[in-house]
Amino acid sequence: MKQRVTNIYNKLKATNIIANFLNLSSIQISNMLLLLLLIPIITRIIGIKEFGIIMFASKFAQLAGSVINYGTGQSGVRDVAFYLTDQKKLGTVFYNNLFIRVVIFVLFIALLFGLQWVNVDYYPYILLSIPIALAEVFNPLCFFIGAERLKLFNLLNMLSNVASIIAILIFVKSPHDAIWVNFILGGANTITYIGLLVYFASQYGLGFKLPSRQEMLKIGKDNSYLTINNISVNLQQSIIIFAMPRWGYAALLGPYTLCDKIIGQCRILLITVSNAIYPNAARLFQQSNGLWNIYRKKTKYLLAAVFFAGSILIFILADFIVFVLSKEHNPTAVLILRVMAFVPIMSALNVLNVLDQLLKNNTVYIFRIAVYLFILSVLVAFALVNIGGALVIGAFTLIIETSAVLMYEYAIKKTYTQNG
Repeated sequence: MKQRVTNIYNKLKATNIIANFLNLSSIQISNMLLLLLLIPIITRIIGIKEFGIIMFASKFAQLAGSVINYGTGQSGVRDVAFYLTDQKKLGTVFYNNLFIRVVIFVLFIALLFGLQWVNVDYYPYILLSIPIALAEVFNPLCFFIGAERLKLFNLLNMLSNVASIIAILIFVKSPHDAIWVNFILGGANTITYIGLLVYFASQYGLGFKLPSRQEMLKIGKDNSYLTINNISVNLQQSIIIFAMPRWGYAALLGPYTLCDKIIGQCRILLITVSNAIYPNAARLFQQSNGLWNIYRKKTKYLLAAVFFAGSILIFILADFIVFVLSKEHNPTAVLILRVMAFVPIMSALNVLNVLDQLLKNNTVYIFRIAVYLFILSVLVAFALVNIGGALVIGAFTLIIETSAVLMYEYAIKKTYTQNG
């Protein structure tokens, strides 16, 4: 059994997984380069404080995006991989996913304009972040991952990032112009994603098909647990950001969001690994649950070792990293970054646990964990802002990520026990 797993493991590494990983890594590397170029540009013009406000609005739009996506970013990969050779079913998956995103986006716009009569922090910034949410409507990444055709997506993604940087350099000249940063970033992605969607549909001959009411109800039911999980994950990372201005810690918003953005790149890289493995993992899981379990454990410990080394580097080089990105020696940001430096280890230990539950279609467990983590994140955020201080608030993400690892490990052991 173990020898068979080793052979499959080596074969997977040598074929599609490496190709997927390289393409997905290139996407994330271009995004990371955008970040490395963008943060110094923005902070030099507007400062860390204004950067914090921009990130606050961006987090709000990303939260909306996680609702708009409605779990299709995860289920879409699986469905496209399953039905790639069936044009009719592939077309159904394609248009069902897009249509439900459009419906939710329309509801989001109605809600957003209704918020103008409520005292929402930084509302004008949030309003001009709508293109970030709109980009999620057209985001075709799940289709390209499922089809294992990422080269074009990678190329246009990089060109979009370059265009965003040029546009920001042209139009953002003072702190007053900072409000347009999210609009530019989201707008560039929206245009790129629409072009990629048209290309994908034409390549696979997916003529327009209006989804039926039954199909919408089915995807609404099937993806509800995934959506709640995605909202929970988003809030786990951002609820402390929403809480800080309300509880009198607006001064920490800039340093915290700067560090959160840095650590977020590690989390995105892990998602890249998961997405690269996903199509082949689904096929391996179909062969044998036992083979998948051994493969998952091997990969998990390998990822943990790699990201442990990265965490140590971030901890040691925290002051240098903050200075390079912000052109400031900011002691508060350095302290927060050193606390957050160990978050990637926890994320590495958990990323394949989530994939395991997704492959087994244990959406109930995913849902329950999401609810528990959401409740925990609210309680922890409330406790930390009352205690106060950069060190304490900086520990928020580490506490939540560690709790997520424990909950998913418990769920996996429980399912194996039940299955005998």
